[in-house]
Amino acid sequence: MKIQLINTGKTTEKHVKEGVGLYAERLKNYVLFEYIDLPEIKHAKSLTFDKQKELEGEIILKKVLKTDYVVVLDEKGLEYGSTEFAAHLQKIMNRGIKNMAFVTGGPFGFSRPVYDRADERISLSRMTFPHQLVRLIFIEQLYRAFTILNNEPYHHI
Repeated sequence: MKIQLINTGKTTEKHVKEGVGLYAERLKNYVLFEYIDLPEIKHAKSLTFDKQKELEGEIILKKVLKTDYVVVLDEKGLEYGSTEFAAHLQKIMNRGIKNMAFVTGGPFGFSRPVYDRADERISLSRMTFPHQLVRLIFIEQLYRAFTILNNEPYHHI
């Protein structure tokens, strides 16, 4: 299985880049992993929030394949504990999905076509995090899930 983390816009924060690099390297022990930053929307500040979401959505939808299992990270999605997320991930892998794409949105969320394309929505928390930091939090949870599935001591219950 291949897992992608597709991000709206560039990862610019140094500490986020370093953390993402650490967990991306660790994930290679378990799965084919690809971290993708999509291009920034040009002149975004002069656009309405809806127009930004629309343009971001077009870029996202060009990146995912019809056969991909797409999960958007969204504040209104289902919440999982770490062990629950690991079990959920295992169920998806057991279905023979070849490529799974997790997508982080911009600061204003996703366009309707992206929501319509998504196979599911997951929320990291009811709290709000900066969209840059969500990348690091999620990749760590993805790594944690694989250590749980492999009965490794990283996750302490």
